[in-house]
Amino acid sequence: MRYRKLGTTGLDVSPIAIGAMTYGDPGRGHPVWSLDEDASRPLIKHALEQGINFFDTANMYSLGSSEEILGRALKDFADRDDVVIATKLRHQMRPGPNGRGLSRKAIMTEIDHSLRRLGTDYVDLYQIHRADPATPIEETLEALHDVVKAGKARYLGASSMRAWEFAKMLHLQRANGWARFVSMQDHYNLLAREEEREMLPLCADEGVGTVVWSPLARGRLARAWDDAGTARSETDGGFADLLYATPDSDRQIVDAVGAVAEGRGVSRAQVALAWLRANPVVTAPLVGANSVRHIDEAVASLDVELSEDEIELLERPYTPRYDFQGLSDEKAAQRIIARIPGYEYARA
Repeated sequence: MRYRKLGTTGLDVSPIAIGAMTYGDPGRGHPVWSLDEDASRPLIKHALEQGINFFDTANMYSLGSSEEILGRALKDFADRDDVVIATKLRHQMRPGPNGRGLSRKAIMTEIDHSLRRLGTDYVDLYQIHRADPATPIEETLEALHDVVKAGKARYLGASSMRAWEFAKMLHLQRANGWARFVSMQDHYNLLAREEEREMLPLCADEGVGTVVWSPLARGRLARAWDDAGTARSETDGGFADLLYATPDSDRQIVDAVGAVAEGRGVSRAQVALAWLRANPVVTAPLVGANSVRHIDEAVASLDVELSEDEIELLERPYTPRYDFQGLSDEKAAQRIIARIPGYEYARA
């Protein structure tokens, strides 16, 4: 395993990260595709054995169960000092006016709950799970700074927002001497490249590493176009359709991935992940592995070096599409789509 620095920090992380949203009590999360503890532990152990040291979760994943399962597994299978644990906060965790958000109260409460569930004294990367328009930015940033100074988090990260919002946050952190965001967890893959316009150049300029979610486009890049979807994409309430309510060019891109994969004798997933790695601002994709094969494919992708001609073949069919970065509300996205001439919302 060839480790990479996260942004301009001195933190070494594996170029493949495990997304632990897949792991959680089905009764508290997603009954169709969440893996319970018995099914999750062997996968976490296998990832460690392959040299993966970077694990990402969130307080909201299966209402804390993901953190609990991940924390117990890492305690049993790894030395705490050898692994990088990342978690997030913002979404609703309990009823009431202060059960969500990025207020000082919420941040100070949720970091302690996450540490308890993870069974650790600190997290390596504490991330805001999108922005919170109901809380002043300064309040959020100063509270996060205090979490770092208290030793409860080593680094700070952000996720899924507009580039101007992130730029404003980075400016305020620098101006006030607060701990800065060292990572951006964003949506980026061969079917969703709008981040190349503003966010990725901003991150490159600011020395911020990116940690990519949905690197295989909910599995669409890992299978032929007409093959059946994954359990997650078929049961996520239409969110996958929001992310990929896209033009016909998507089929051409998926076909190109298949052509490159066939020519090299590797899997489609390896090709899609290798394409991400070719972008120096990408530190690691988040792989939501629910099988040993998924982990092994992700690790094998590190040995695939795409040629310029292959990259051009993969990128050529892409056409612009509306960027839903930062939007998690389906109805809001539908209202936006309705105002775009010639752009239709369609469920796959």
